[in-house]
Amino acid sequence: MIVSIGEVLIDFIALQEGKLKEVKSFEKHPGGAPANVAVGLSRLGVESALVSKVGDDPFGDFLIERLTDEGVKTFIPRDLERHTGVVFVQLIGARPEFILYDGVAYFNLKPEDVETALLERAEVVHFGSVLFAREPSRSTLFGILEELKGKVPLSYDVNIRLDLWRGREDEMLQDIERALKLADIVKLGDGELAYLRDNGISPEDFDFKLFAVTLGAEGSELRSGGAEVHVPAYSVEPVDTTGAGDAFMAALLAGLHYSNMVGQEAIDGEQLRKIGRFANLVAALSTTLRGAWSVPKMEEIVLMKEVRELYHRSKR
Repeated sequence: MIVSIGEVLIDFIALQEGKLKEVKSFEKHPGGAPANVAVGLSRLGVESALVSKVGDDPFGDFLIERLTDEGVKTFIPRDLERHTGVVFVQLIGARPEFILYDGVAYFNLKPEDVETALLERAEVVHFGSVLFAREPSRSTLFGILEELKGKVPLSYDVNIRLDLWRGREDEMLQDIERALKLADIVKLGDGELAYLRDNGISPEDFDFKLFAVTLGAEGSELRSGGAEVHVPAYSVEPVDTTGAGDAFMAALLAGLHYSNMVGQEAIDGEQLRKIGRFANLVAALSTTLRGAWSVPKMEEIVLMKEVRELYHRSKR
């Protein structure tokens, strides 16, 4: 089982293209990067679970029901002090921009909310940066990661949300660097990579087992050991790119799972390319539907070449 830990929330996605001040109506979708990854994994046939926190409110009910419907095991207590998280999303040219709200349930994640034994049994534990933005979730997550380091492979999608760190960017960079030292598998967008390098943080200074960079229309780059590959993107007509990076992340982890490469110190170039093609395909297809839970189900793509070379081999 691959376990994600982090935010689950409601995405209110604008129904009209343009700035949020001009938008008149929104559509409710489930979201939150770690939740998106857990759902993507489940749709791709990999057993998954989510550790998070929601409010004791109708939005919390909605999210837990939807996760359960998707086959994700939920370890999500109710917070009696704070409401479920919400995000408003504007789409301009199918590219999303976000406004996240503070003081919500997932930022109140405490050590006693987390079943440590579940994480210790996981095939991979996946996390992002959002919980680092506030306490007590920051201390809770770092405590968990430091306890798991060396016991369970740790997967990190850096997923920078500057809006949460206004005036605290130095603190954010320190937390990201601390998390990178703990991670075995890391994914960045090309803009995030440039931002980190501009601020003195270089991926080459860390010892990752797998490092992936998404490049939008240019595809992706994957590195492991001495191997490095560039994988071209798939051409589609995007409707909504919300969650495309999370779709890539889910497929990357699923590709490692089906390749029996989880925890490997190094992956050769041929296998990296196969995993990269699979991840790029899933990410591209996810942009043809609205909302962040748009990863195709395995039965819908199982006959495609990029899937067969990983999935069918693992089933022999």
